[in-house]
Amino acid sequence: MKNKVFFIAEISANHCGSFILAKKLIKCAYVNGADAVKLQTYTADTMTINSNKKYFKIKKGLWKGYNLWDLYNKAHTPLNWHKKLFKYGKSLGIKVFSTPFDDTAVDFLEKLDCPIYKIASFEMTDLNLVKKVSKTKKPMIISTGMANLKEIETTVNTARKYGAKDITLLYCVSNYPSSIKDFNLKNIKILMDKFKCRVGMSDH
Repeated sequence: MKNKVFFIAEISANHCGSFILAKKLIKCAYVNGADAVKLQTYTADTMTINSNKKYFKIKKGLWKGYNLWDLYNKAHTPLNWHKKLFKYGKSLGIKVFSTPFDDTAVDFLEKLDCPIYKIASFEMTDLNLVKKVSKTKKPMIISTGMANLKEIETTVNTARKYGAKDITLLYCVSNYPSSIKDFNLKNIKILMDKFKCRVGMSDH
């Protein structure tokens, strides 16, 4: 169906450090009709440095008091799980892909023949990462929750310049938790009209 919604289930850190739970989440997504599941590919060391200085402590919210390195280390999906999870998804008939957070993650995922790449809201202005992903020529999903229209335009133009042909933008509200008043779904049409590409929604 031409206008069928492509539904992606986000696993992120919801596996709680359990490989068995990660597989169960993929199976659950498949059973409930998701078209794909998404992982996140990073290690604590590629995200931050292991420091207890105040600049690396979270000051408020759900993770108040956490050291950034400890939080990323607790939340990450181990690299040695990826190949098994990709294979498991394929055996079920559901796509598995990922969000890389740096160039080394893209190199790693290319070895697994990752079919789609997602650029997270926080990384949307990391143009070196955008270039790296674009050069793979794979379908690219870009979350826009942290960006203004000018930043989105720069990212989309960069992606197209470096080889991305299949771009999807996601309208996203990057606060946790969000309330209904935080959303304006008319932004989806604004993105569609301005960038002439597929536009979806990233929810949580």
